[in-house]
Parts: sequence; structure tokens; C-alpha cells
Amino acid sequence: MISSASMLAFWLFQDSAVAFDPLSMWNQMGVPAKLVVIVLFAMSAWSIGVMIDRWIAFSAARKQSRMFAPAVAGALREGKLDEAVHIAERHKKSHLAKVVISGLQEFQAHQDSAEIPGEEIEASKRALERAEAIVHAELKRGMGTLATIGSTAPFVGLFGTVVGIINAFHGIAAEKQTGLAAVAGGISEALVTTAIGLFVAVPAVWAYNAFSGRVEAFDIEMDNSSSELVDYFLKRSQRNRKR
Repeated sequence: MISSASMLAFWLFQDSAVAFDPLSMWNQMGVPAKLVVIVLFAMSAWSIGVMIDRWIAFSAARKQSRMFAPAVAGALREGKLDEAVHIAERHKKSHLAKVVISGLQEFQAHQDSAEIPGEEIEASKRALERAEAIVHAELKRGMGTLATIGSTAPFVGLFGTVVGIINAFHGIAAEKQTGLAAVAGGISEALVTTAIGLFVAVPAVWAYNAFSGRVEAFDIEMDNSSSELVDYFLKRSQRNRKR
């Protein structure tokens, strides 16, 4: 014997199978729900653009830094500051090169001047700190947008869900019946906007967390490079004073 629940599910499916294709659901949506879907797709496009931009930038920074680090280390071991600067200028997308070149240029500018002893070291430290702050801000460009989309997209979808439920109850009142046909439009709005909101939010959150970890790794690399460069400046200054 077929249970009453199974019969009800069967008839509901028969009544609504045609109505739940994407075009039909879009046509059944009210203006507020359509606006919610449009906003969610715009948020998705924006987040995808940020993801692509950051992936390209981080990949280029990693690739160029791997070539820059050994090259500049060799030039510094030989005491060729000008060559080290030229090497940094050739790797403009490297986060390490952007920091190192600031320290090198500041050190060169103070090295031959009649400054207070040790002033070139302090000036180089300040230049390195400024460069690190600037590069950090550049690396995080657009990531705030990812965080905002990841945290707000579900709520935007939830707004569409609320609108859909309101339309569902309005359909019940208008049709004066409780069948699925009376509430199909409102329920479809609720389901679609919620699903799209999650579809937009989840990749944005994943990308934000992954990129945040990458930026933290870049920060550590810049800090280490700055410390090593300051140590190099100290040793070079001591050798120059002995001469």
C-alpha cells in the first residue's frame, strides 16, 4: 500500500516538475528577488576578479623572488651595491626586491655623506620598514573585498529567502489553497537565493583564507630579508671605519 505521504510527494512533484527549471524560477521571481540574484552574481564576478588578480600577483612575486634572492645575495657578497640595485630594479614584481631596493638606496645615499656615525644604518632601517608596510598593503589589495563578500553574501541570500517566503504566503492567500502550486514561486525564490548566496560566499572565504596565509608568508620573508640586509650594512660600515 502506498502511504499518504508518498502519494502527496508524488503529486507535488508532478505539479511542480516543469516549474522548477532555471528560466521558470526566474520568471516566477518577484522584482526584489531578481534584484537579490543580480546583486549576488555581481558579488561573485567581483570576487572572481579579485581571486584572479591576487593569484597572478602572488605567483609573479613568488617566481621573481626565487630568481632575485640568490642573484642579489651574490652581488652583496662581492660588495657590489650598484649591481644589487640594478638586479632589484629588474625584478619589479618581487616583494623582496621592492623592500631590498629601498634599503640599498637609502644606505647608498647616506654612506658617503658626513652624517653622524651609524645614521646610515638607522635611515636604512626606517626605509625598510616603510617599504615593508607599502608592499604589505599592495599584497592585501582586494582581500578586504573578499572578506566582505564572504561574510555578507549569505545574508544577501537570506534576504531573498525572506522575500520568497513572503511571496509564498501571499500566493497561499491569493489562491486560497495550500497546494504547492500556490507557493511554488515563493519557495523557488527562497531556495535559489539561499543557494546562490552560499555559492558566492564559500569560494570567497576559501580564497581569503588562502591568500591571507600567503601574505603572512611573504611578510616573514620580507622581515627576514630586512634583518639580513641590516646585518650586512652593519658589517660593511664596520669594515669601512676600520679602513
